[in-house]
Amino acid sequence: MLLLSIFVASFSVASASDFQREFDLTWGDQRAQILNGGELLTLTLDKASGSGFRSKREYLFGRIDMQIKLVAGNSAGTVTAFYLSSEGPNHDEIDFEFLGNLSGDPYIVHTNVYCQGKGDREQQFYLWFDPTENFHTYSIVWNQQRIIFLVDNIPIRVFNNEESIGVPFPKNQPMRIYSSLWDADNWATRGGLVKTDWSKAPFKAYYRNFNANACTWSNAESNCASQMLNSARNNVWRTQALDASGRRRLRWVQRYFMVYNYCADLKRFPQGRPRECRHSREISTPQNFGVPRSTSTSPCQGSVIDTWFSGPMEGYLDIYMYPRSFVVATAELAVAVFFLSL
Repeated sequence: MLLLSIFVASFSVASASDFQREFDLTWGDQRAQILNGGELLTLTLDKASGSGFRSKREYLFGRIDMQIKLVAGNSAGTVTAFYLSSEGPNHDEIDFEFLGNLSGDPYIVHTNVYCQGKGDREQQFYLWFDPTENFHTYSIVWNQQRIIFLVDNIPIRVFNNEESIGVPFPKNQPMRIYSSLWDADNWATRGGLVKTDWSKAPFKAYYRNFNANACTWSNAESNCASQMLNSARNNVWRTQALDASGRRRLRWVQRYFMVYNYCADLKRFPQGRPRECRHSREISTPQNFGVPRSTSTSPCQGSVIDTWFSGPMEGYLDIYMYPRSFVVATAELAVAVFFLSL
């Protein structure tokens, strides 16, 4: 099997693409714009509306890369979503959602996997950098064995195909790429306690260097068979997995930067954790963030956020939000440990 060995030094930028050719601006009137001859796309949110776009093509398996620079400053209440999705009530979906925060406080990266219309597989992370200062690459590898979420080519999450134990896996429905910037201040920041400050509008997110090394779907057929004739390098994603180095980096992210893991939320699943949680070795319990109040001792004073989400997680989460100084110090320590381990 071809393995994924991930090194920060060897990270390469995806080739530039033509947003005019690959995407449709789907809502928001002039708030979504394609600039620089198709090399840059911007989304804008103001009090009247957000904005969004979607790919013209549908995909059934592949690797999708997008460089994004998120909303800067006070982004509390805003959500920038980047995801794959099919259509219909029983849709499949693979999500990145970036939850805004007050100036200086870290973004939260919310991930989820839907299959046949059912999600409830949330994992959340802080990032080890400021995603508003520069562009960073967010990637989804989707093959028949697993889904890998990557940030700057570092894996943050793996969702394995566990159909053998009765867990549905998205493999039959072609999906388009979507992205949107929208107001979600009823839940996005500290469970809705912090609202969008419209005096800071308009809010903007920026996109460039989209790349899709993937099987496209057209007229009820995939072009995967013809793509098999391409070079082995272009087909790495078909069996991509994590080797020992990739697994070590995944553990580093999950230990130091994970905020929430549905597999560790025993209050949410009193009848027992989901089957994939009991079976997977890739999923770990958050070590520093998202610690339940009933079992934790906070190393410093922080505010407790009850009912982080409405919906399926309502009433189950009781999360300590540490002060920014503690978050930054912990992140700096984690990055130092990471590079020392190389």
